[in-house]
Amino acid sequence: MEKVFTHENRMIVYNMRNLLQGEGIETVMKNEFSGGGVGDLPAFDTWPEIWVCDESQAELALSILDDVTHSAASEDWFCNGCRETNDAAFRLCWNCGQSHE
Repeated sequence: MEKVFTHENRMIVYNMRNLLQGEGIETVMKNEFSGGGVGDLPAFDTWPEIWVCDESQAELALSILDDVTHSAASEDWFCNGCRETNDAAFRLCWNCGQSHE
């Protein structure tokens, strides 16, 4: 297994995990329920983490996550299915789940 993503905001981590799983990449989350109260560890060591189960898919996973994080500077988009406004960081419509592409 290889760690590919961590962030202090659990919802961002869940979104990234969903993107990877949507691409067929099997993942495991660690520190999902730590909540920051784990004694003498630094806070960032308790952040939720995404680990790719098959290390041969780690490069693809990192590429997908890199595309998503760098597209955040792009413009919002409208879903062709439900016409809902979506933030540029989302590849799937938050309302109906339709792909942006």
